[in-house]
Amino acid sequence: MDDGTRYATGARPVIVIARLKAKPLVAGQLLCALALAGLIAQQARGDSAGEVVRSVVFGDAAMTALMGLALLGLIWFRRLWRWRHAYVRHDGSMLYRGGSARWPLALVRDVVLARSGVGLETLRLVVDDDSEVTRELVKLPLLEGSVEAVKGGVLFATGRAQSLAGSSAVH
Repeated sequence: MDDGTRYATGARPVIVIARLKAKPLVAGQLLCALALAGLIAQQARGDSAGEVVRSVVFGDAAMTALMGLALLGLIWFRRLWRWRHAYVRHDGSMLYRGGSARWPLALVRDVVLARSGVGLETLRLVVDDDSEVTRELVKLPLLEGSVEAVKGGVLFATGRAQSLAGSSAVH
């Protein structure tokens, strides 16, 4: 992940806290791709390419919606695949999840285990930003390693960030 240029440009080194398992991500991509291909094959009718495209896009609305969901699932699993080696990480001041979410370490208060409505357990962040909502950090079935290690890593990083901020304000 490091090619040596990060340190030369003055950027902070990134510390990886959690990685994702590869097998569920590959299986998810494969299932979504197969579902999309099957739905397209079932929906595609016509003699010319134009007729086939029209029947896929403007045919049965339910099938088109299912194709859209399968495509979104494929995109979601592909994004997770790209970030699997460094899904939860920090650079000393910010905590990052994948490529889309980040929080200042000074605002992270706790990491809690929560169960969704369908019974899927996730690690969630308690962030001190005047909202009562926790933020999803990682789904446990996708997590490589132990829950305690991830929770400890996040809390260690936040404690370190808070102590550095406090010590610099005193001096």
